[in-house]
Amino acid sequence: MSFFPKIVFQYEVEEYLTKVFRNKELVTALGTQEAEKKYQSLLSHLSHPPAFTTVRVNTHLASVKHVKKLLFEEIQKQFKGLCVPVLEHPKLQDILLIPVIGPRRDLKKHASEVIVGAQCGYAVLRGAHVYVPGIVSTSRFVKAGDLVSVYSDIEGKCKRGAKEFDGVKVFLGNGISELSRSEIFSSSGPLKGLGIRMVEPVYLSPSFDNVLPSHLFLQNLPSVVVSHILNPQPGEKILDMCAAPGGKTTHLATLMHDQ
Repeated sequence: MSFFPKIVFQYEVEEYLTKVFRNKELVTALGTQEAEKKYQSLLSHLSHPPAFTTVRVNTHLASVKHVKKLLFEEIQKQFKGLCVPVLEHPKLQDILLIPVIGPRRDLKKHASEVIVGAQCGYAVLRGAHVYVPGIVSTSRFVKAGDLVSVYSDIEGKCKRGAKEFDGVKVFLGNGISELSRSEIFSSSGPLKGLGIRMVEPVYLSPSFDNVLPSHLFLQNLPSVVVSHILNPQPGEKILDMCAAPGGKTTHLATLMHDQ
């Protein structure tokens, strides 16, 4: 059973996926019911974080084995002794995988609530803490040090600075507020920095904020696979026509030994 609501796409995306999963060839091969089941399964899975957190090792600076040991020790500190393995990818030699634990359905929800935007909510599901710019509203009397329950406003309908919100929201876990409500919504200007330190996330993933920054790069698996498929060689000229955040360009340089 899905822990979160089924994901909702923009019309153009919904239309495209519908054509893919409900096209005549697929329906003929699988039957209408099975094709629809696969489509609904996709929507359910896309509303949850991946089963693994993927990090790429900078093999110029250290071996994968050495970084694996350092990362395991760091995760042990974060998870306070909970033994979560660090795995080497069976096919990609520069990739480490950390299993994601969750959803944890038995977490207690607290009276004090913090509502964050959808983008912030995605980051929390991947192991991030809540930073002030992502906070949309809080309960009336939230103070620094309070234990709060964090929710994501998935429809974007919560008004900034609201004291309560009864719209559609998704529980992300519990955290400790680093600031009071008045500090978060200060009229003196927008604040930056840590707002809520997550201590009981629904999905337990390590935070990579300043964790082995010279040794590791947090990168989604598809972006890693692209570079390995290209298999660039030292001395070649590569024109990256999709150089957006994702880490592919630096990965290409690493595979080419910066030559």
